[in-house]
Amino acid sequence: QVQLTESGGGSVQAGGSLRLSCTFFGSAHATYAMSWFREVPGKEPEGVAAIDTDGTLSYLDSVKGRFTIIRDNEKNALYLEMNNVKPEETATYNCAEGMRAWRGDYWGRGTKVTVSS
Repeated sequence: QVQLTESGGGSVQAGGSLRLSCTFFGSAHATYAMSWFREVPGKEPEGVAAIDTDGTLSYLDSVKGRFTIIRDNEKNALYLEMNNVKPEETATYNCAEGMRAWRGDYWGRGTKVTVSS
């Protein structure tokens, strides 16, 4: 049973920083790609950052230089460091595991991030 659990969301002012965490259990996670998505009601989930099976990092253009995805297999953890956040980045952030980057075969329930102006 694959389980992913996000944490670290909350309220932050524009320009601030936040670190999201995702712990994962249950499968051969070291061979899977992992990604962060964000979702707002009424819109499709948007891929924010991903780390592929070969370690390649990818980012949504609008977060490049501000967000960093980090994977720690020893701790079964995935992180998203968010800096200089913007109000339009208010969303529920989900981590996902899949056979390749930007693919979510397994999802966590999400952690809510609210950015105030």
